[in-house]
Amino acid sequence: QVQLVESGGGLVQAGGSLRLSCAASGIISPVGWYRQAPGKQRELVASITDRGSTDYADSVKGRFTISRDNAKNAIYLEMNSLKPDDTAVYYCKLPLYGHDYWGQGTQVTVSS
Repeated sequence: QVQLVESGGGLVQAGGSLRLSCAASGIISPVGWYRQAPGKQRELVASITDRGSTDYADSVKGRFTISRDNAKNAIYLEMNSLKPDDTAVYYCKLPLYGHDYWGQGTQVTVSS
């Protein structure tokens, strides 16, 4: 059974930084970070392929950086210049055999 464990969330002031981590059990790495704010749908924040190609939501381009460590089956999200609009629960995702596995989520709160 696939398990994803996220960490690194917290409370930070606007303009601050956080680094999220997501580690997967098994032999492959997660592929992306999503977030869900209260009353809103879950949205893609950033994704990364096994070859390291990345994609970002327009709202985070230039501020967030996704990376991966295949040896650890982990992905990371470096978040800089955080804004109150970045406040959400952040999840990592791992698709496998037609099923999407999600972590438990980590809360990021940005105060103004």
